[in-house]
Amino acid sequence: MSGELWKLTAHEAHERMRGREFSATELTQAVLARVEDVEPSVRAYVTVTASLALEQAREADAKFAAGTATPLTGIPVAVKDLIVTKGVRTTAGSRILENFVPPYDSHVYEQLRRAGAVMIGKANMDEFAMGSSTEHSAFGPTHNPWGLDLVPGGSSGGSAAAVAAGECLGALGSDTGGSIRQPAALCGVVGLDPTYGRVSRFGIIAFGSSLDQVGPIGRDVEDVATMLDCIAGHDPRDSTSNPEPHPDFRNYLGRDIRGTRIGVPKEYFVEGMEPGVRARIEEALALLEGLGCSIDRELSLPSTEHALAVYYIIAPCEASANLARYDGVKYGYSDRSGPTMWQNMEQTRAFGFGPEVKRRIMLGTYALSAGYYDAFYLKAQKVRTLINREFEAAFQKYDVLVTPTSPTVAFPIGAKLDDPLAMYLNDVYTIPASVAGLPSVSVPCGLSEGLPVGLQIIGNFWGEGRILGVADAFEKAVGWANRVAGL
Repeated sequence: MSGELWKLTAHEAHERMRGREFSATELTQAVLARVEDVEPSVRAYVTVTASLALEQAREADAKFAAGTATPLTGIPVAVKDLIVTKGVRTTAGSRILENFVPPYDSHVYEQLRRAGAVMIGKANMDEFAMGSSTEHSAFGPTHNPWGLDLVPGGSSGGSAAAVAAGECLGALGSDTGGSIRQPAALCGVVGLDPTYGRVSRFGIIAFGSSLDQVGPIGRDVEDVATMLDCIAGHDPRDSTSNPEPHPDFRNYLGRDIRGTRIGVPKEYFVEGMEPGVRARIEEALALLEGLGCSIDRELSLPSTEHALAVYYIIAPCEASANLARYDGVKYGYSDRSGPTMWQNMEQTRAFGFGPEVKRRIMLGTYALSAGYYDAFYLKAQKVRTLINREFEAAFQKYDVLVTPTSPTVAFPIGAKLDDPLAMYLNDVYTIPASVAGLPSVSVPCGLSEGLPVGLQIIGNFWGEGRILGVADAFEKAVGWANRVAGL
C-alpha cells in the first residue's frame, strides 16, 4: 500500500496520518519513489530536495506525535522555482540565476514550513514566468503527464505537471496572466489565482509587480482551499498585502449553491475555441443550471477584447524595470571577460536571458521610451481601468462569472514556439481577471479528445470563498476529483 500513497489527495493523506495508518516519512518516501520513477519523462522539477524532504517529514512525524499537526503537516508539495527558499537553489528558470542560493525565505514558504509541509523540490517554469507552455525554461521543457509529447501549460507548468503526475500532493505556482489556471486546465488539476493582495509577494522573483500573485494547485478543490488558508494573510514586508484577516476558505465547501447567479460573458465564446472545449463548457453550464444556479448568457464585457493587448504592454513594461537588476554586478551569473563594465553587462544579459525574456524586455523598454509612454503604457492603464469598471458592474448583478480557462487543450511541444502571438493567445480567457486583480479558479470539467478541459470561475474582489464553493459543488457533481494522469 505504501507505494500507492502518492495517489492520495492532501486531505485524505492528512486524515490517514492522523489515524496512524502511515507516517509522514512513509508518505514522503512514496512520493520520492514516484518522482524517481516518472521525473525522467515528465521533468517537472529543476531541483529535487530529497534529503531536505525526508528531514522535514521526520519533523512532521514529531508534530503528529505531539498533537500539533495542521492539515498540511507532512504533505509533500512542490514549490515553483521563483519562490525564494533559504539555502535551496532558486533559478526562476533562467541561466542568469542558475546558481543563486537565497539567504532568506519567501513569506509563502515560511507559511508552508510553519504548517509542517514537506518540500519535494523546486518546480520547473517558463523563464521569469514569461510563457504559456513551460518551453521557455533554461533547463528544458516540462512534459504533460496526459501526453508526454504535449506541453503542460505555463508558466507554472512544472507545478501543475508535478501534481497531475503524482510527484507531489499539492504545489504553489504564480499567476501573472493565467500562469496557474491555464496549466491547471491543461493538466487536469485545480488551480487558483487569488485576489491581488491576498497573498504576500515578499520573496517572489518579480515579473510584473502589479499582476504577480502566488496561488495553490491541487488534485481537488478542498486541497486548494487548504493551501490558500495556509499562505493567505497580511505580511508587513509587502505593502500591497491586504491587512484584513481572511476567512477559513474550507468553510465555503460543501454548501448548497442553489440560487447562485452566474454570468457568462459573450466575449469569451468567440472564434478560436476548439469544438471539444466548447462542448465541455456547455455541458458544465448545463450541470450548474441543474444544481440550481441561474445562468445568464446576455452579459457583455466589451473591453475584454482589449485585455490581451493591455496585458502585453503593462507586463513587459514592468518586466523591463524589474529585470534591470540583473546586471552581473550584485548577484547571479556574471560575464567579466570584456574590457569595460558596460560590455560585461551586455554579455551577461546576452547569455543569461533567453529569447522570450529578451523579447518582452524589448517590448517593455520600447513602450516606456520617450515619445511612446503616453501612446502605449498610459493608454493601456486607462483601458485597464475600463476593464475593472466592467467587472465591477457585472458583480452588481452576478455572484460569479463562468468562462472557459483555455481555448484549447494541451498542444504538442514545439507547435507554437515560432509564433509568439499564437502562444500569447493561450491566455486570452485568463488575462482579463488578472488585469483586474480578481480571484479566479480553474476546475476540470471533462475531456476533449482524451485531454483535460478547464472551467474558469471568476469572483469579485476577496471572493475566493464564493468561487471555491461553486467549484467544489461542480467538482462533486461532475465526478472528476483526483484523477491522476496515467504515464
